[in-house]
Formats: sequence, structure tokens, C-alpha cells
Amino acid sequence: MIARRDVLKGVASAPLAGLPLAAILADPALARAAAAGLHEYTINTPAGRRVTGALAMPLGVPAPTVLLIHEWWGLNDQIKAVTAEFGRLGYLAVAVDLMAGKVATTPDEARALTGTVVAEEATDTLAGWIEWLRVHDASNRKIGTVGWCFGGGWSLGASIAAPVEATVIYYGRVTRKADELAHLKGPVLGHFASRDKFIDNKMVSVWEAEMEKAGKSYSTHWYDADHAFANPTSARYDEADAKLAWDRTLKFFDEHL
Repeated sequence: MIARRDVLKGVASAPLAGLPLAAILADPALARAAAAGLHEYTINTPAGRRVTGALAMPLGVPAPTVLLIHEWWGLNDQIKAVTAEFGRLGYLAVAVDLMAGKVATTPDEARALTGTVVAEEATDTLAGWIEWLRVHDASNRKIGTVGWCFGGGWSLGASIAAPVEATVIYYGRVTRKADELAHLKGPVLGHFASRDKFIDNKMVSVWEAEMEKAGKSYSTHWYDADHAFANPTSARYDEADAKLAWDRTLKFFDEHL
């Protein structure tokens, strides 16, 4: 496991601790500095594949545990910075990598990267990390998943493949049927944008009906915003709604983890 001196190193980004998360995410240098405090860790998945993620260790253990799933850009410094923030807040947190270390910087690159993701392998990766976190010495054995856009859909997928105590979806694809959703263990919190042309009201309404058919607990919040409203580097960033969604996410995890 991780030595205590490394734990302290992971939490010791003290100069960043007083800054709002949004300010860190909006500044590439600050996001890179926050990401540098994480530990790269490699595990074996149930299928025997070797996969790598970025780990944030809390000072207090056992700790509530969170698995983070990146956007279509790949596991970049921004998602790592959010992982570091969870660690600072007292969570054991891991940001997974579903794109084999590749990171996109343009939409075309991101679209191409997304096309390389094999669903069976992504599911295997996510299930592997959840199993690993479930028995980690620093975990309180309660796990939540959270993802944005591409990762929002996979946050739901992870919780279906390896049921967890809480699931958060930021404007992710939720085209799942009741027989799949029946595998969920804990409640689901969804953040969606009214002006999102990709993850729209029709898709979410169908998902809500399927959740009810499966007898599963969920809560849905709509924001007068567009897709990617929680990403400070996006032109569609909405500061007030991003903060509200983040506060709701933390409250949700606090209640269920």
C-alpha cells in the first residue's frame, strides 16, 4: 500500500488548498500542480488486464471512496485536479483512465479517442477499480462514482457492472433499460442542462421511466445551461450552475458514503 510519507505528500498541495476548485480547473498551470500531487497506480482487472489510474489519499481513514471517470478528452490534469480536491475533502479517490494514457486537445482528437474505447474493456477496467477500492485499507467500503459527459455515461455503466452506494452523472448518456438498471445498488444523482442538444430531456425522461420500472432511486436536477456547463475550460461554462451542481454532488456523497 501507500507509505504515510506519500500520503502526506498527496495532501500537501497546501498552497492550492485555499483556492476555489473552479479557479484551479480554469488555470492549466494550477491544474497541473494539483495533478502532480496524485499517485499513479496500476492494478489487474478481473480479465487480467493491467490498467492505470490516479490516486488521491486522504489523511483520515477509513474514508468514503470515489471513482472518477473523465470526459472524452481522456484523463487530463483537470480531472486529476478534481480527484485531488476529493482527497483534500477527505475522500479516497481514483481517477480511471479509459483511453490508455492518451489525452485529446481538440474535439476531433477527442472524437477519435472515444471511438477507440471498447465497451467490454471499459467495463472491465471500471469493475476492476471498484473491486480494488472496496478492499483498500483506507476505504470505509462505501463507494461512489462520478463522471462528466463521456464519463457520465460510464459512471452509470460502472455502477451497473459493479454496484456501488452512490452514482453521480454529469450530462452523460443514460440510454439504459430497466433490466440493466436493476443491477444498481445505491441511488443515482443526475445533473443535466436544458440547452444540451446531446443529452436532452427526451433521453433523460426515458431513463427516468426505466429507473422507475426497475424500482431504483434517483434524483434529477436541470440547469438553465448547455452541455459541459461544469467545465471551466469550456466556452459553455456556467459558474453559478457548476457550483450548485458541485455542492449537490458533495451533499449527495456525504449522505450516502
